[in-house]
Amino acid sequence: MQAIVMTGTGGPEVLVPREVPAPRPATGEVLIRVEAVPVLYPETQLRSGAFPMAAPPPVVFGFQAAGKVIEIGDGVASDHLGRRVVADTAGFGSYAELVCVNAQSVTPIPDGVSAADAAAAVMSGSVALALLDAAALTGTETVLVEAGATGVGSYLIQLAREFGAARVLATAGGPEKSRRARELGADRVIDHRPAQWTDDVRTDSDPTIDIVFDSLGGPSATALLATMTPGTGRMLSYGWLSGEPARVTAADLIPGGLTLTGCSGPAWHERVARSRTAILDRVPSLAPPVETTLPLERAAAAHELVESRVPLGKIILRPGPAPR
Repeated sequence: MQAIVMTGTGGPEVLVPREVPAPRPATGEVLIRVEAVPVLYPETQLRSGAFPMAAPPPVVFGFQAAGKVIEIGDGVASDHLGRRVVADTAGFGSYAELVCVNAQSVTPIPDGVSAADAAAAVMSGSVALALLDAAALTGTETVLVEAGATGVGSYLIQLAREFGAARVLATAGGPEKSRRARELGADRVIDHRPAQWTDDVRTDSDPTIDIVFDSLGGPSATALLATMTPGTGRMLSYGWLSGEPARVTAADLIPGGLTLTGCSGPAWHERVARSRTAILDRVPSLAPPVETTLPLERAAAAHELVESRVPLGKIILRPGPAPR
C-alpha cells in the first residue's frame, strides 16, 4: 500500500511516499480503508523535532484518519464492519491507504457528513467543545478567542453563544483572517500581529473580559490579565502559537482573584475525546471545514501550507487515485 514515511526529523521533505506492507488488525483493533487524513498543526511540530514522536523514524506518519472499517480483529464486535469512522492512531500510521487502530479509538461518522468534513472538524471542534464546557459560561460573559479565524478558534467563535457567551471578541493575524473571524460570528476582532496588541482589547463597550481562550501563550497572556474581570475572570490556556506557554504565575493571578486552567494532559485528552460525537453531529450546521484537498503523496506540500499559516480551513490528504 502507499504510505507517507517520516524518514527523520526536519523539514517537510522528510515525509516521503513509499510502498509499505499493509497492516492487519490485532486483537481489539479494526482495519480502516482511509478516505481522508487531516493535516494537523501539532504534527508539524512532531515532524520538525520540536516534540518527540511516539515511535522513532523511519515510521509511517500521522495521527488521525477517516474512512470505512473493512476488517476487525479478535474481540471486536462485528457491527464495526462497514462503519464509517474517524479514528486516532497510537501516534503514527494514518498517512496511508490502510490503518489499524484500537476499536475504542473510533467515532462513527453521522449520515450526511463526508469523511473529509469529519476528519477536518473532529480534532479542532472537539477541543473547542471541551474548552467551552470547562469555561462554565452563564450567559452574561464577554469572551476573547485568540487566533479565531482558524482551527480551534474558529469553532470557539461559532459555538460560544450556544454555550452562553453574551459577546464574542477574537484576535486574528491580518485583514483576511480578521474578515474570516467576523464572518464566523465575532462581534469585534483585534489584530494580534502588533507587539502591544493587548492594549486594544479593552474599549468602552468591552471594559473587561470574563474569559480568555488562550492559544497564543507567551507574554501576551500575562498582559491580558489586566483586561480581565476581577474576582471571576478566567483564562483557559490550551496552546502556544507564539512558541512558548503562557507566562503566568500564581503571583500574577492572585491580586485580581483570577484563575488559569491548563488544558492538557491525559484527563484533558479524555475530555476532548468525549466531545467527538457531539462535534460530528454539529458539522452540517457549521462553516465548511475543508479548504484544500491534496493527494496523499503531496504530504510534504500539505505541511508547508499548514506551516505558512495562510489557510483558513483544514488541509486534507486523500489516499488512492484521484476521483473521475
